[in-house]
Amino acid sequence: MEKEVGIMAQKLDIIKPGIIDYKKAYELQLELLEKRHKNKINDTLLLVEHPPVLTIGTSGTRDNIVVNNNFLKDRGIEVFESRRGGDITYHGPGQLVGYPILNLKEHKKDLHWLLRSYEEVFIRLLKEYNIQADRIKGLTGVWVGNEKITAIGVGVRHWITYHGFAFNLDPNLDHFSYIIPCGIKDKGVTSLKKEMGSEAKKEEVIEKIIKYFAQVFEMDIVDKKNDF
Repeated sequence: MEKEVGIMAQKLDIIKPGIIDYKKAYELQLELLEKRHKNKINDTLLLVEHPPVLTIGTSGTRDNIVVNNNFLKDRGIEVFESRRGGDITYHGPGQLVGYPILNLKEHKKDLHWLLRSYEEVFIRLLKEYNIQADRIKGLTGVWVGNEKITAIGVGVRHWITYHGFAFNLDPNLDHFSYIIPCGIKDKGVTSLKKEMGSEAKKEEVIEKIIKYFAQVFEMDIVDKKNDF
């Protein structure tokens, strides 16, 4: 996923605050987006986990939730209507969620390129774990066979990205059965732990995500921090 010839490598900051509420992460993205628009910060990759939540994108519908509100409430799962692209997905502990705040005017003003680049990050990552991951024509995300391991949904404002990707390290996969993930009825969901048959160290995986993200987007990491 190479950039156009002549474009210089951009600077990338990393923020890793751990588990934070989905609404708080959304508000933080908008704050970072406005700062990036005013050139007050570098491009930034926000890497988090969320408490259990179902998020519905702009092409989604509550009809793809297959349980009732009381069922979700009893299990502490919130529902949030998001402005990202895509349908419905689940976020929860054990899933690594990335929110890149990238100024595409300094990369490539092409949303298809952006989506394919996010996918490439995880195809390369999974290859390191000897897992064959691929794209499926006509669908967004990264798949192991017919099971999705990375969901992707983006938003763009002023040609600056927000929202992003969700990689299943070791989430509670039962929670995906409460929805029709991304509105796709004939596909499943998997995780790195399920495919490996054992646990991978979370911090190791996070560092690999950062490495391959910087590699795919041809960026130089200049700062890492655990708060904001």
